[in-house]
Amino acid sequence: MHVRGSARSSLLLSLFPVPKSHFTGFACCFIPYRNIIRTLSGKFIHLWSQRGTETMEQPETVPEAASVGDTAETEDANTGKRKHEEADPPETGGRGKRRRGAGGKKLRPGERYIPPPQKRNPGISFSQEHFEETSYYFEGGLRKVFPYYFDFKTYCKGRWIGKSLLEVFKSEFRAESIEYYERAAKEGRIRLNETPVEDLSVVLRNNDHMRNTVHRHEPPVIGAPLEILVDDGEVLVVDKPASIPVHPCGRFRHNTVIFILGKEHGVSELHTVHRLDRLTSGVLLFARTLEKSKKLDQMVRDRQLEKEYVCRVEGEFPEGELICEEPILVVSFKIGLCRVDPKGKECRTVFQRLSFNGKTSVVRCLPLTGRTHQIRVHLQYLGFPILNDPIYGSHAWGPHRGKGGLVGKSDEELLQALVEEHRSQEDLHLLDLMGDCVGVQREAEKVEKTDLTQAENLSEKEISSKASLEESQSLETAYRVGNQSKAADSAQKTLGTRDHLCSECKLVRPDPTKEELVMYLHALRYKGPDFEYSTQLPDWGKEDWQETGFS
Repeated sequence: MHVRGSARSSLLLSLFPVPKSHFTGFACCFIPYRNIIRTLSGKFIHLWSQRGTETMEQPETVPEAASVGDTAETEDANTGKRKHEEADPPETGGRGKRRRGAGGKKLRPGERYIPPPQKRNPGISFSQEHFEETSYYFEGGLRKVFPYYFDFKTYCKGRWIGKSLLEVFKSEFRAESIEYYERAAKEGRIRLNETPVEDLSVVLRNNDHMRNTVHRHEPPVIGAPLEILVDDGEVLVVDKPASIPVHPCGRFRHNTVIFILGKEHGVSELHTVHRLDRLTSGVLLFARTLEKSKKLDQMVRDRQLEKEYVCRVEGEFPEGELICEEPILVVSFKIGLCRVDPKGKECRTVFQRLSFNGKTSVVRCLPLTGRTHQIRVHLQYLGFPILNDPIYGSHAWGPHRGKGGLVGKSDEELLQALVEEHRSQEDLHLLDLMGDCVGVQREAEKVEKTDLTQAENLSEKEISSKASLEESQSLETAYRVGNQSKAADSAQKTLGTRDHLCSECKLVRPDPTKEELVMYLHALRYKGPDFEYSTQLPDWGKEDWQETGFS
């Protein structure tokens, strides 16, 4: 018997009367039919086969206890289960009953339960709990951090799936020896999905969450106070000293602007408007509210924010105004390394010499575009690198040090040369190559690596460097190797706790020199349509200043 759509609807209505109250609203019109069909399809088919056309004249009524809007799931009075959920049948074969994971999924014998990945908070998450992890002390004009325990976390990378923890540690986490990781595992410092790992032969699977507890040491920074210039409830402006990163990255966490503001000024929940390199000083803006952050971001995109920098460069810079419009290409997004290249993005920087002391010049810089390292790259191209620029003033660029765009080597060779130069010097400039929180060595070798002991877990909005931390290995390994000769088994210089597994605790590092902490580039003024923030000219920017202690 064939029943048309309209007849079928009449048939359903005759079989299962629906109260008029359920027809209020467009969407409700479809709910009763769906639920009726889901609930009573079996009964309807039975009635159709048994009664034939008589079914249309003798409708089956819906039990009063069940609502038409309810889902088609009733409970069995004896088992307490919904009827569509059959009780687990007894297992045969001597394997016993299968276990269920937290999500209700049955696990095979020997199978690990892997919880689903947690949603990461896209907002700001630094709080007093983070600020109290450790504290500062001051020594020799430097701000230092007491060593502290810290958990580095990461989810399993695609390339790790199917590999054992031991294999991953051997190939990618080489800042420490395998013996270290084995001892750390025995002491419960390595966890997989919050469960201590007893055997490093465990095979990693998708969504595995790894946690590595380390004894963390941070490099010292200049001990100058962090001066707040403006705090009006919408905008916070500070005068950032050189050597201090804006946000946690690489080996830096507490020795950063974000943490110093939180620990010493009680300021948190900030939104970065722009960023300054670790070795750059000067005006640094934060928005206090999301609304203000969006407004300032739009100003930056629309190029309504005027920026003025001052720097000291090597040699005698030409008098008058000089405009550089060479396009800039990013050599490596991981480290933010750039160079002039015809395939790069358009750039424009206006320079004007302010003074010359016989050896170096003070130059006013107006970047009209906002490319990464724009001022530094353009000055290198012009043949006047910024004094004490560890990257763009490096001899790794060749005999001309990049002047006129002459490099004479591939990007990979350049990256490797930068690493080798600073490794041989055994200085903190090697760490500055990861000042943007990335690693150069593995980039130069074209191998993506990760180091849980160095990669900062970044989820806060403050972190705007765009560096791929989870896809690079820290340069601390090379730096550490270069300093082994200075280790000796003498007493630890720091005043913090010692850890018997920590190799850093066995090293005695000399304090960084002024050359390693200061690059002569300063953000002097930021101006918008209705605001202007500026700082005093730094001492090295004065006409009669003479550099001392530099080679």
